[in-house]
Amino acid sequence: MNKLFRTALFASLLAAGFVRPAPAQETMNINGTANFMGGYRPIPIHLSGFTGETATVLRNDLYIMGFKEADESTADYTLAGSNTGELKAELRNHSGPMLAQIYSGPNARALAHRLADDVTLKITGLNGIAETHVAFKVTTGRTSEIYIADYDGFNAQEVTHDRSDVAAPCWVPGRLALYYTTYKLGTPIIVYHNLTSGERRNFAKYPGLNTSPAVSKDGSRVAMVLSKSGSPDVWVSNTDGSGLKNLTPTREDESAPCWSPDGQTICFAGKVNERRALCLVSANGGAIRPLKTGMGSPSEPDWSPDGKWIVFTSQHAGGFDICVVPAAGGAAVPIVSGEDPSWAPNSRNVIFVKRVNGARVLSLLDVPTKQVKDVARISGKDAGNSQPCWAK
Repeated sequence: MNKLFRTALFASLLAAGFVRPAPAQETMNINGTANFMGGYRPIPIHLSGFTGETATVLRNDLYIMGFKEADESTADYTLAGSNTGELKAELRNHSGPMLAQIYSGPNARALAHRLADDVTLKITGLNGIAETHVAFKVTTGRTSEIYIADYDGFNAQEVTHDRSDVAAPCWVPGRLALYYTTYKLGTPIIVYHNLTSGERRNFAKYPGLNTSPAVSKDGSRVAMVLSKSGSPDVWVSNTDGSGLKNLTPTREDESAPCWSPDGQTICFAGKVNERRALCLVSANGGAIRPLKTGMGSPSEPDWSPDGKWIVFTSQHAGGFDICVVPAAGGAAVPIVSGEDPSWAPNSRNVIFVKRVNGARVLSLLDVPTKQVKDVARISGKDAGNSQPCWAK
């Protein structure tokens, strides 16, 4: 990455809020597994007074966070304001005012995101996701690159310029840094990329496959898939490469490791009795345990930041479904058609991939209400977007 691009990237990230400290996570009160996984009604809210880009952004943000625009007579909440100059807003319910705020700044989109997050927190007790960011793979023809963007796909920036193939971007929690796989040298290796300094160094370059990096919540360890022992296995190491350990020394092919928030357990896709299954193993090594889901051909698991849920892809004859299962196992619930899911920091929303006329498109999901909205695609590119990872 050249110095000019690096400086511009950092300035843009700073302006976009990448370096703002993450707000404390709230816990949503969930009354029953089935209710959370697709049993909530959208929250009716009435918007008035907002125009142009501000109105569009607010509607999009609130819809993805479980709201639905309604007539004032039937709405549980009203959000009124104006955006001529400063952004002014007042949130009310049937009992009276809940929030009155003035937002100042030159970026109308950023101000609308902040208002949407404040409204979400005030009403649901959960942090919003409008000021969060994602990394993903963009494929154009025979090559692909890693991009980062606002959660809704706007302000997308190309991070890599390998002109080869890349895969599986993964954020370092709380940092402006990624791990991902690149084929720039011909064979797949895992790279660490500091987005602030532009430093890029090889992290895993063993013989065979090096892919699917996943970083523990405290940022101290990396899980990955290596085939250095013959078959693709799940390995872990410290971030300096020391302490490398094979957690799944089997003859089966393992894939897509993810961490429990406490850093004690790794979930991955493997096989049990020759059938695809989600499995658990201690991050320090030990017996491999199947995770009950009740779904066929599960893959691509991601553990929710609150530790309660695992979202994954289930493949069937008709395609792919996004499913959610309690982290302790149980009956998984299919939510929507799609694949490659990644949890938002609030443990409520998911970004995933769906196929539209043969092309891969990123979409956003509110799990309780099943509301879905496509992410803005990269302008000027006939590109497929896939393998999203939500920054946490």
